Amino acid sequence: MSTRTEHDLIGEMEIPADALYGIHAARAVKNFPDSTLFHIEWYKALGLVKKACYQTAEAYEQAILEKFGNHPLSHSRVRTIGAAITYLIHAAAEIAEGEHFSSFIVPAISGGAGTSINMNVNEIIANVALLNMGEKPGNYQILDPIEDANIFQSTNDVVPTALKVATMFLLQDLEKAINALRFVVEQHETAHQNDLRIGYTQMQEAVPTSFGMLFSTYSEALSRDWWRVSKCFERIKMVNLGGSAIGTGMAVPRYFIMEAIGHLQHLTGLPVTRSENLADATSNLDSLVEIHATIKAHAVNLEKMVSDLRLLASDLTAISLPVTGRASLLTIPQCQAGSSIMPGKINPVIPEFVISATHRIYANDQLVSSLCAQGCLELNAYLPVIGHALLDSIKLLIASDTTLKDHLMEGLLVHSELSKTLLFLSPSVTTALLPLLGYNQASELAQYMKINAVDVFKANRKLNLLPEEKLSKLLLSGNLLKLGYTFGDLE
Repeated sequence: MSTRTEHDLIGEMEIPADALYGIHAARAVKNFPDSTLFHIEWYKALGLVKKACYQTAEAYEQAILEKFGNHPLSHSRVRTIGAAITYLIHAAAEIAEGEHFSSFIVPAISGGAGTSINMNVNEIIANVALLNMGEKPGNYQILDPIEDANIFQSTNDVVPTALKVATMFLLQDLEKAINALRFVVEQHETAHQNDLRIGYTQMQEAVPTSFGMLFSTYSEALSRDWWRVSKCFERIKMVNLGGSAIGTGMAVPRYFIMEAIGHLQHLTGLPVTRSENLADATSNLDSLVEIHATIKAHAVNLEKMVSDLRLLASDLTAISLPVTGRASLLTIPQCQAGSSIMPGKINPVIPEFVISATHRIYANDQLVSSLCAQGCLELNAYLPVIGHALLDSIKLLIASDTTLKDHLMEGLLVHSELSKTLLFLSPSVTTALLPLLGYNQASELAQYMKINAVDVFKANRKLNLLPEEKLSKLLLSGNLLKLGYTFGDLE
């Protein structure tokens, strides 16, 4: 295999001759032996940020020429790139489309506050631009990854800005996924509004309720989740692009600091805004902590929902029926075989996937919180793993919402008649009779039902506590599900 020799301040390395990465990425691979793949969304966002930087640099060159002409001080750094700036813009655009991702070899977990991330992208951009210019990769005398591809930039403003861009794009997808799931849940809420079931507290039979009411609790929770996610954009729209190393803008033209964010807004269509305190935006990552805490709330709601549905559909809650055999209150779709040895076994794999994902998100939340607190003075060195955890959590939530909608909610069956039968067999139904019977007589009725295994109607006939017509009226779904009772209900 033919190679080329590349140099950095430490020494030199042999790099495959046709590789789009260079010495900085190659050193990172040796130093950080992690096999976790970097998120392509972050990679693509880096392409957008780099393109915005090059467009700003190009505009800066034009502004200098128009204002100063051939003045001796008009030889800005960007002038030394000349026509190559166009090739840099095109190369960054290719990265923004996800091209050349196989040449991004830096792993997800790395040291150095993201320098390896930035340099790997710079190397790819420089070498792609060189190829498009008809040159060979590594010919950095013509176009250099640091001098040219990194013009007016620092790892410390480009990489976190790209992380926020990637996060906002994924949050848009998460909003859509939550709403799609909520729509199906609301359909179940409407369809089963009057389908009675036993309500449970502490896993014990409590009072009558309905499946519609149960689904309404999920729908309301998902509505709150959507609202929270929609507010996340306000929390992370402030970026530090142009702040350079620590937010002071040192060695960066003021023109670039003022104009780069406008180009990024145009390229992304996102509400990104330059922070008024670039040092704060560089040093503090509490906005990422806030975002992750927000999406963690959605994970909590998803776990509660799928845990409920898994329980109601489980064999633990199934009953034996004389004709049809065993049946549960819910049937969830059969997605795949559940055992390599137990014939016919089907497992609730979708709830299990969601629960697994949510607990990964809880762990990520601890990581994001603790490592954001590890920022030291002007910078946080742990941005790579913080960003990876944040994007990982959002993508897991999108995946959870999507598979819940497609593979569980859309095929979910409610056995309403069975549920109603079980309710009238349950002593819990006597709570609805308290306004007429009082606690002691209702307890007598409940005890008779339990001992003799009969429904409330047979027990009432035996004890003769209420006229049968009155009892039937009281136990209609419309009466059982109304909010409280009025004096007229007792007549």
